Amino acid sequence: MPSLRRLVPSMNTLLAFEAAVRCGSFAKAATELSVTPPAVSRMIGRLEDHLGTRLIHRSATGNTLSENGTILFDGISQSFRGIEAALEEIARRQSGSQSVTLSVSTAFTTHWLMPRFNRFQQDLPHVDLRFQLVPGALGGAVDEVDLGMRFDAFGADHEVLFLAPEVLLPICSAAYRDQLRDGRLPTDSEAIINLSSAQPDWSNLVDFTGAFQTGHSLAFSDYTIVVQAALLGQGIALGWLSVVAHWLCVDALVPASAKMRITGRSCQLVRARDRPARPAVTAVRDWIAAEVSHELATIDAKYPELHLAGALRAARVRN
Repeated sequence: MPSLRRLVPSMNTLLAFEAAVRCGSFAKAATELSVTPPAVSRMIGRLEDHLGTRLIHRSATGNTLSENGTILFDGISQSFRGIEAALEEIARRQSGSQSVTLSVSTAFTTHWLMPRFNRFQQDLPHVDLRFQLVPGALGGAVDEVDLGMRFDAFGADHEVLFLAPEVLLPICSAAYRDQLRDGRLPTDSEAIINLSSAQPDWSNLVDFTGAFQTGHSLAFSDYTIVVQAALLGQGIALGWLSVVAHWLCVDALVPASAKMRITGRSCQLVRARDRPARPAVTAVRDWIAAEVSHELATIDAKYPELHLAGALRAARVRN
């Protein structure tokens, strides 16, 4: 820290620089800092003069970071996130709160976590959960939360806990499957329940099921509704095992065929290393991991025709 005080004219110049870059303009930064735009410009100019280099290129069409400005902004941002996380942790300890913020999909929250929330409260009665819900494809940074469920790759600045390979399989309600098997469902009444923006392409779902011809399809932009429609017996949907595992364990949903696909991606819990590794965060992470492990074993025992355990072992070796 003594060397830092010599390297910069004042901490206010770093605050002004970080805010200007993050907010995208001097005016927005000035509003956040409760000063005027010229004051922000002067503080950044003072920092540039002290460092002897241009950090922000100013023009009539907008401001852009120089190479040195990018280096400084990346370092400041990481440091400020660590300071913010430490201050939040102090506030939590003073209030006695043990809240943990999760970044997860709305579908996972609705169909995986909520059905077992009573057990979570029994096992971790002193932990309060907060949610950053991701309505679409699950991805993005986890810097502002304690834990994020992600399928993306993360570097050494993140702690990653592997949960399971990404597994897809066709699902439907038990009643709908029985109607199909018994021939009690007219061909023109059979339905595929689609996610309208899904990857991979769900147009192959009929072939993936290995047995069914469809009369029509339902398409939803929200995967939460796709699973709900399958639960209500409206047709066959493609099930992400990380979301629908609970319903398979309790027989509310069943595999529509013995076919299954492992995509090569991994479902994982991710934590930014610059956030405090609090005991409550570790407890929530371990609880989710234990639940996932237990339910995969349950599904493998209930549906041996899927050969789930062997497929998961092979996928873990590849990962």
